[in-house]
Amino acid sequence: MAPIPGSGLAKGLAVTLRTMTKKTVTEQYPDVQPDLPPRTRGVIGLFEENCTVCMLCARECPDWCIYIDSHKETIPAATPGGRERSRNVLDRFAIDFSLCMYCGICIEVCPFDALFWSPEFEYAETDIRDLTHERDKLREWMWTVPAPPALDPGAEEPKEIAAARKTAEKLAAAQAAPAESAKPTGPTGPTESAAPADPQGGES
Repeated sequence: MAPIPGSGLAKGLAVTLRTMTKKTVTEQYPDVQPDLPPRTRGVIGLFEENCTVCMLCARECPDWCIYIDSHKETIPAATPGGRERSRNVLDRFAIDFSLCMYCGICIEVCPFDALFWSPEFEYAETDIRDLTHERDKLREWMWTVPAPPALDPGAEEPKEIAAARKTAEKLAAAQAAPAESAKPTGPTGPTESAAPADPQGGES
């Protein structure tokens, strides 16, 4: 059976008329900010205190967009006759987001939790050179990192928390033991005065 001429147009107009009377669901950005999921990959934040300048993130980055400079600092001995130690001091930590492909390898390989994903994505620039964020800018992004999700109530307790809890319990028990032994212990029953013994072996 041949289709009726103009039936397709009529169906299209019917769809248009039905949707015209419905409430729109399109959120007009930037008037309405999008509701982003918690694991959104927006920008990378740096927690500088945790960085040990191990260079793992820079070595594993496939785009070579992480720049790190550091120097060694000598720490004097803590005790007389002790040995001096040296540590790495971070001078520069920068990420070029014009090269970054947001793979997240740098965050995964960091052994000291110094890099985190932030859902912030509004950092467009008119000059491409401004997309290289130095450590001060990366530190500002750190304050926008969301809190980690809560653990599943039925999940196993993390080993770090379990070890810390057991250590605290042992310390509390060790501190309570001397306190218990220092308490004065009295007689458990009534005391009776002993009668003086008779030298002749009789009773007095």
